[in-house]
Amino acid sequence: MAQFISIHRSPGLSREEVAGNAENVFKATTATFQHIYVNLAAGFLVTVFEAESQDELEECFEELGFPFDEIHELQFAQSRDEMEGMLKSMGKI
Repeated sequence: MAQFISIHRSPGLSREEVAGNAENVFKATTATFQHIYVNLAAGFLVTVFEAESQDELEECFEELGFPFDEIHELQFAQSRDEMEGMLKSMGKI
């Protein structure tokens, strides 16, 4: 299953609205929620989902009534510790 990062803009969004949508996000069947990053003041959200395809993720967002601005498939992800290990193995730090 592929991972996708999506960008959403929702000015005026509240923490309560995010919490109110959580149950439906967990019930979604075409994509699996992984993580969300939110700046409420800017109405800016970044989500990470797993899905078989971008089309399936778009279908999920449509079912949730969750508009999106961008969706991108992730090629890889790396934690700070993993990046540090990579740099150390290359003699960079």
